[in-house]
Amino acid sequence: MKGDITALEVEAFVFYARPDLALGSGFGSAIARRGGPSVKKELDQIGGIQPTESVVTSGGDLKARYIVHAAGPVFQEENLEGKLCATIRRALQCAEGRGIRQIAFPPMGAGFYGVPLAQCSDLMIRTIREYFAAGGTLEEVIICANDEREYGPFAARLAVPNQEPH
Repeated sequence: MKGDITALEVEAFVFYARPDLALGSGFGSAIARRGGPSVKKELDQIGGIQPTESVVTSGGDLKARYIVHAAGPVFQEENLEGKLCATIRRALQCAEGRGIRQIAFPPMGAGFYGVPLAQCSDLMIRTIREYFAAGGTLEEVIICANDEREYGPFAARLAVPNQEPH
């Protein structure tokens, strides 16, 4: 689907986090503003995570109940594909471990971190399919693209019609 992931009414969404868990620009600043101080307070208590790891916080004042903060690789980093797949898989496992049933992902690593959308969409879809093939128990995984440019590669890969946000 297309939309602002921080405005979705979902149980949880994934934020492509920095290892220090600082809420920087883009969706990070939206989370800080819209989610209120409780999200930052939880992140400050956690401190940081290693690349490819994930942690869950509340969604604060957001519509989402939880945020899964996943620290992934940046474009042209060594073993980008393996690290990005591990980041996605661990975010799914982290959510499942917290009893989350529904989760929305942004295009992981695209945008500020520079992972090309074609590569991002291929890796995300493959990793999510492998997760379910291996017995993953989440009930719903949504990929939420911010705009048509992000949406196109996912729609083409999944062969889905154009869908507007709910």
